[in-house]
Amino acid sequence: MTAVLAAVAAVLAAGCSSDGGGGAPGATTSAPAPSPTASKSSPGPSAPPAKGSAKVVSTLTKGLNSPWGATALPDGDLLISSRDEGTITRVDAESGKKTEIGSVPGVSPGGEGGLMGLALSPGFASDRQLYAYFTTESDNRVARMLFDDRKATGKQLGAPDTILRDIPKGVIHNGGRIAFGPDKMLYAGTGETGETGLSQDPKSLGGKILRMTPDGRPAPDNPEPGSLVYSLGHRNVQGLAWDAENRLWASEFGQKTWDELNLIEPGKNYGWPEVEGRSDDSRFVNPVAQWRPDEASPSGIAYAKGSIWMAALRGERLWRIPLSGRELAARPQAFFKEEYGRLRTVLAVGGSGLWLVTSETDGRGTPEAGDDRILRLKVT
Repeated sequence: MTAVLAAVAAVLAAGCSSDGGGGAPGATTSAPAPSPTASKSSPGPSAPPAKGSAKVVSTLTKGLNSPWGATALPDGDLLISSRDEGTITRVDAESGKKTEIGSVPGVSPGGEGGLMGLALSPGFASDRQLYAYFTTESDNRVARMLFDDRKATGKQLGAPDTILRDIPKGVIHNGGRIAFGPDKMLYAGTGETGETGLSQDPKSLGGKILRMTPDGRPAPDNPEPGSLVYSLGHRNVQGLAWDAENRLWASEFGQKTWDELNLIEPGKNYGWPEVEGRSDDSRFVNPVAQWRPDEASPSGIAYAKGSIWMAALRGERLWRIPLSGRELAARPQAFFKEEYGRLRTVLAVGGSGLWLVTSETDGRGTPEAGDDRILRLKVT
């Protein structure tokens, strides 16, 4: 409770959207925020939204505690991390049955930290390696663990092998999303922990997107030889996804003006804390789309049906951002506004399906019976 109160106080002091804040849990604004806006070369707020749909087909499971990371096993079952409990749970994709496969030693939950992103090794079929991003007493780090799901009973999760440590940690802005790209490199979104200067410091791992080999070494063709930094100038990255042309997209929390969806290019600077949202400063890359924090506070993203789908925490809705190459094809659409509460993670399944994970038990929501849950969506 002390950590949660400290996190809320820090958010209030900074006036930031943070992990879905901008104010105390349940805070509302007195006036509606403007519609999301796009880059100058893309459809603006006056353009009609794309014609598409998102429908909840079923509720897969209920009763999750602070779910954060999600990844799909080859058989379709899901692995879900609990940020505050430090455990990983397998959820049967058909029945919704939950089976705890183990806990991660060394996880130190507090504020916006704990056990967060999950990713499977590109060679999972043979190496059985599961990767996790988590907070310890001293730092954020990435570790891999042997996941032996051939065991019918007993502990299935091996001891963590840390491949990267010393990512800055804080009560807020710990980043946490990890994902393997089409190039089989591991990407990690990090935060600047509220210490804004870290974002522009090329020697710091905070406020960056990092790119590494499966062993945690800097990818050999990174922008700066020997450096893990793939892009810089970020505030708090919690969403990573690749489109059909293998372009990397990332969602990012703003402070009190603009949240962002960015197209990520190697070595580029995305501006924080010098700018928030779009600017005329040629040193920085402008977001492809931006939102007021009370409409977004974005966490996880996924790509499906030609669009980025973005889970919004404070905004309590799922955004569809239709793409045309590197730009927007139409104005973003919002689905499920205030229907399921705070939304943390979205994961593509099949050609037209999504898993959507709610986030009401993260200390900022208002949990109801059954929270948190995983919803299966059909999208067009």
